[in-house]
Amino acid sequence: MERMKGDKITRTLKLYTKLMNGHLIRKTEEAERYGVNERSIQRDIDDIRSFLSDETLENGAVNMIVYDRGKKGYRLDQSNKMGLTSSEILAVCKILLDSRAFTKKEMKSMLERLVDCCAPEANRNIVGDLIRNEEFHYVEPRHKTTFIDTMWEIGLAIRTFHYIEIRYERLKDRKKVTRKVKPAAIMFSEYYFYLTAFIDDADEGLADFDVVNDSFPTIYRIDRIRKLTVLDEQFNIPYSSRFQEGEFRKRVQFMYGGRLQRVRFRYTGPDVDAVLDRLPTAEIIDEDDEGYTISAEVFGKGIDMWFRSQGDYIKVIEGGDGR
Repeated sequence: MERMKGDKITRTLKLYTKLMNGHLIRKTEEAERYGVNERSIQRDIDDIRSFLSDETLENGAVNMIVYDRGKKGYRLDQSNKMGLTSSEILAVCKILLDSRAFTKKEMKSMLERLVDCCAPEANRNIVGDLIRNEEFHYVEPRHKTTFIDTMWEIGLAIRTFHYIEIRYERLKDRKKVTRKVKPAAIMFSEYYFYLTAFIDDADEGLADFDVVNDSFPTIYRIDRIRKLTVLDEQFNIPYSSRFQEGEFRKRVQFMYGGRLQRVRFRYTGPDVDAVLDRLPTAEIIDEDDEGYTISAEVFGKGIDMWFRSQGDYIKVIEGGDGR
């Protein structure tokens, strides 16, 4: 073996180039090649690891040096995965905490794994410190229900077009009812996860529903599902008729079901952007020195709750309670 010469920087760069070209690094061979001991080669590998970690922080690309036990050497794992930067991890953790969707135990577990798995090692402690106080004072939802596994089962049923049967505790009277439904989508809004589903036409006891035999789904809070059974029976929906949860989400407020309606109102508050963000289908149809006339397409009765929450800033012209 021809012995190479050069200083540490040159040696480290050559090792880095070798890894980038897909070659294996064995410490014994490289130590002999460069006339140094194996500890020097290990330090070079550690320096390259540190550089790759900084690159992950900078652009999110995940390249790792891993030890291949079968080949007894180090190689570069270029999985082409995109990891999250520390700032992105911090943002996701803050959003997760602010959602207040999970029990305190679940939240703590998810945050720990999220930071450990995704944040660059050098910044894990920093991210942890930035969320620790909020995590300590986290207030879990009053229902204190663990429902993640139920949500996963629903997701699989949606994907495979299986009917599900749910035992559901209604909010208004705490009565438990059984429904056979076609699951359509899982959605999140205002601290809760929801199942949107179409009630089977043969279902009984639907007198309380405003929208029966309609083309729009009903909405169930997943934490209120007391029992879930995925049935063997499947349903068929042509691709062109499949439920588009993105379009539905633009038009549903506070996850209250109901018919599609057009509302028009006057807004004289300080921040019209907040209105347009709250109602993704909203359009400004007139504007003057005092305020805005806005039109939006929405599902159900939830819009009425939002109107009332805005007080004197809102005057309903068409739709809602004043239809």
